[in-house]
Amino acid sequence: MARPFKTQRDPQATPRRANTNFTKLATDANAPPEPTQRLHKLLALAGLGSRRDMEALIASGRVTVNGAPAIQGQGVTQHDTVRLDSRPVKLPFIAELPQVLIYHKPEGEIVSQDDPEGRASVFDKLPKVKNGKWIAIGRLDMNTSGLLIFTTSGELANRFMHPRYEVEREYAVRIFGELTEGQMTQLKEGIELEDGPANFDSITAQGGEGANHWYQVILREGRNREVRRLFEAFQLPVSRLMRVRFGPVNLPPRVKRGSMLKLEQKEVVGLLEWADLPVPSAPLRQLTQREKLKATTVFTPKVRKQRISALDRPPRVGADGETRPYRAKPDSVAAKKPAPKRPANRRVRQTSDLAGPAMQKKSDRNRGRG
Repeated sequence: MARPFKTQRDPQATPRRANTNFTKLATDANAPPEPTQRLHKLLALAGLGSRRDMEALIASGRVTVNGAPAIQGQGVTQHDTVRLDSRPVKLPFIAELPQVLIYHKPEGEIVSQDDPEGRASVFDKLPKVKNGKWIAIGRLDMNTSGLLIFTTSGELANRFMHPRYEVEREYAVRIFGELTEGQMTQLKEGIELEDGPANFDSITAQGGEGANHWYQVILREGRNREVRRLFEAFQLPVSRLMRVRFGPVNLPPRVKRGSMLKLEQKEVVGLLEWADLPVPSAPLRQLTQREKLKATTVFTPKVRKQRISALDRPPRVGADGETRPYRAKPDSVAAKKPAPKRPANRRVRQTSDLAGPAMQKKSDRNRGRG
């Protein structure tokens, strides 16, 4: 049985439209006010830059709230419309579980996003993150390797790095020479450096071969080149320096030099509890089997171009002098691509336009046998 054709629609008929006469809900005057959050904090959580950069961005007048220029320290709610250079910005009002990344930093990379000399940076290898940005927990100089932690939570990074918390840092140090018992005692009691006294909480000899000897040291500060300067005070240069632990986080043996590992959600919750930070009340997201396998797999990052802060992006100004979105195309580019032309009277295909079935041709072998 042949399939019937669909009923042809009359192009001249007026389309039916649904009624949209909705009744506006009345607002409750006794309802509690909507909680607000600081605008510069939400912009920083959205990955547009640091909080200090966002304060400067608001002061420049490029951020608007409900069509009016934003002011510093302003609070916003979920119902406010925030725009940056006339482009809407999605703000993360609901707290999410932060991400934590472990990186085994090799020598030759700096821990900085801005380098005039254009040297290799650890930020060039970090994977992309939505609604946030990576923050390095602590710094390692160019010639130091070992554990480097990245997170999307500024509060967690502050809990690790602020001097008042005195979080332990553990290093494996190789020096050219050997310490005496008196020198080891003096390093634990304290040595006067250029920027004040410094000392190790503990120092343990780990053996060595020839003129090189290994030591395991623990300290609770993060001053610039502090470990190297303590050994150099005894004319013992450091030939190898590697951080193996930062607070409760150890460098796993399976994370080789130049590799990364993303911590699982339960491990991140444990870090938040260790830091006495609030854990998001939302339940943990159920991961697929592929995401579970990927979350526990050590991977080697690829070098990519790091996203810059929104403060460093110059606003686009059109020919009429108005500020346009950053990704908007100029008028000259849009004018080169003309809009597609549509025929004025478009004819609908009818049943009569269909060709009839063609006669089947018989081959030479079967000719005359029918």
